[in-house]
Amino acid sequence: MAALTFTEEFSSPVEAKRLFTAMILEADSLIPRLLPQVVKSIETIEGNGGPGTVKKLTFAEGQHVKHRIDALDKDNLTHSYTAIDGVILLDKFESIAYDIKFEATPEGGCKGTFVSKYFPKPDAEIKEEEIKEGKEKAAALYKVVEDYLVANPQACA
Repeated sequence: MAALTFTEEFSSPVEAKRLFTAMILEADSLIPRLLPQVVKSIETIEGNGGPGTVKKLTFAEGQHVKHRIDALDKDNLTHSYTAIDGVILLDKFESIAYDIKFEATPEGGCKGTFVSKYFPKPDAEIKEEEIKEGKEKAAALYKVVEDYLVANPQACA
């Protein structure tokens, strides 16, 4: 089965660089602090933070996901990573690749593009609801971080 690709676009009142910093560069400490009931920890288990780095996100209930950073461009505010192990793969996917880009808008906020590519295992039965549920959880996490940045204008500046 071929990869399943989804593209989501979003807008935010938060400046692109601040949102990129919070969601990408400072996520390891910020997300567990903002959502301790969901995310217990995010730790680097291999690498120095650049391409090839592997991070382990442990959920509050003990399950985990491992991500490999594929590309990180701080100047162009882009980030690519791949989920390579853990609960998010649902025993149905070999991997899930993500590409995120933040762009400034004339109003002072930003727009973002989030592309996800799901690579199913052979003969896996894929249910659209499962993918939709994962995307909704990611959107909720994004909203919590955005709300934090709006309420704390000096954070991640």
